[in-house]
Amino acid sequence: MAPSAPRTHAAAALRIKQISLDNQDRTIRNLRAQLATQRRGLAATKKELEETRVDLEASHKVIAGLTEIGLSMSKKIEKMKVKKQLVRANHVECHQKFQARIHKAEDSMQAQHLLIEALVDEKDSLLQTIHGLQEANNAPAPFDGDWEEEPEEETEEEEIEDIPLGEGEIDDE
Repeated sequence: MAPSAPRTHAAAALRIKQISLDNQDRTIRNLRAQLATQRRGLAATKKELEETRVDLEASHKVIAGLTEIGLSMSKKIEKMKVKKQLVRANHVECHQKFQARIHKAEDSMQAQHLLIEALVDEKDSLLQTIHGLQEANNAPAPFDGDWEEEPEEETEEEEIEDIPLGEGEIDDE
């Protein structure tokens, strides 16, 4: 039995090496499969990362555009506020000028009314003086009872009301 023992021992050693090689081959195949799975996962992750990067760049562009629009709108709003203030100041100035004209016209009308009253009083005084002189001279009255005095115009002073600030339109002339 001695001659077959080395063969059996060699065969067993070969068999163990074969089993070890088979195990290593199986391990390598498993590791290659895991590597392929990880590579596919990595490729998917890279693809998702690229899509996320593209989406992020698009978002940044949108945000930059919206920021630019916002800044533009802010500038327009500021310009509109300044314009509104100028219009309001112009309106106040025009209103004040208009009110000054109204008061000046009212003062002029009042002065004219006082002048008319003074002239009517002077006329009455002159008529009385003429009548007195005629009586003193025993002259016939040229103005007997048929004297018709011109009817005084009823001066209904139209009070021009102050126009409240902020109402109505201003007509710049």
